[in-house]
Amino acid sequence: MHDLGYEADWQVLNACEFGVPQLRPRFILVAMRPEVYRNFEWPSAVGAPPTVGEALGDLMAAGGWKGAEAWARQANGVGPTLVGGSRKHGGPDLGPTRAREAWRKLGVDGRGLADAPPAADAPAAHLPRLTLPMAAAIQGFPLDWRFYGRKTAAYRQIGNAFPPPGRKGDGNEDSPGDSGCW
Repeated sequence: MHDLGYEADWQVLNACEFGVPQLRPRFILVAMRPEVYRNFEWPSAVGAPPTVGEALGDLMAAGGWKGAEAWARQANGVGPTLVGGSRKHGGPDLGPTRAREAWRKLGVDGRGLADAPPAADAPAAHLPRLTLPMAAAIQGFPLDWRFYGRKTAAYRQIGNAFPPPGRKGDGNEDSPGDSGCW
């Protein structure tokens, strides 16, 4: 890059340090012309992200599920990386065995996606699956963001996207200290 006239630097950033309730470390390479690069600063972590329960509690309760509040309290960590339903990993599930087990510990059935949140008549101890809007929320997308195509195509858009940073007003912009998302 230097031979081509660019200043370059790289870091590994984790989405959970920027308000996204998901472990998602990513290698970021930045290369710019020197006159622009001198104004570049790496972003600073915003602190602890919301938990899966905090991010999805309202969405889990949207169908009237009586167990949603208890579910949200026990889903008290960040989620593992969404894999995006890649052809390598199959259809729209929440990842390989290790990731699905981590989702299970958060109270989520990671073997696939649901078409709707749990219904009012679902047992309180139900192990729910995520819907597309829930997966998008885990990625940090605003609730009004739209994805197109059938379930697998839409999930690939969500899971393979680079998570947007936490948004102003999400309560994380002034959070101090260690994010605790490792």
